[in-house]
Amino acid sequence: MPVPVISEQDFEREVLRSELPVLIDFYADWCGPCKTVAPEVEALSRELEGKAKFVKVNIDQSKRLAAAMRVQAVPTFMVFFRGRPVAGEQGAVRKARLRELLDPFLPRAEGAIRAMELAQALKQHQVVPVDTREAAAYNRAHIPGAVHIPLEEIETRLAELHMLPGEPVLYCRAGDKSKTLAETLAKSDVPIAFLENGFLGWEAEGLPIERPD
Repeated sequence: MPVPVISEQDFEREVLRSELPVLIDFYADWCGPCKTVAPEVEALSRELEGKAKFVKVNIDQSKRLAAAMRVQAVPTFMVFFRGRPVAGEQGAVRKARLRELLDPFLPRAEGAIRAMELAQALKQHQVVPVDTREAAAYNRAHIPGAVHIPLEEIETRLAELHMLPGEPVLYCRAGDKSKTLAETLAKSDVPIAFLENGFLGWEAEGLPIERPD
């Protein structure tokens, strides 16, 4: 489904009152880069359906709105959250970058910790990463200071987790398995944090890695 075009009259209802974060694509019919980036915007809107809202504003049809938002060139992207602008970017931006703009404002799974947040908490000695991958993967490379407890053993070793010198944060390769396990434990009233996007997400941020000899 194409991203809807809204008018100045719709702005308050569609953007300012939205419960979800809103990505606004300011564009013009005569703008080549706007046409180039349109499929990326549509693809992301499908991926984030129910988590974020996407709208387009034609700067020639909504001149007052474009002026109020100080749009100097097209395309310009703005993220609104809880009625205020929180991020923006100008030019033909790729899908991954648009996702980055929205990411901090997307609804999150309970217990989810992002790589940068984990790195910060590690510096302050508040957490202990728990590597749930198989031993071979852990021995190749892991997050500094991580202890190794395989995924299938976590539920029988909960006492060990709570004896660690910091809050345990589970991680697996891509984040999916530790997320599922955290959800299962939460249902048994054992809330436990997990690393969003797992070890791959940690690596992607260029954060330090321990490689035992």
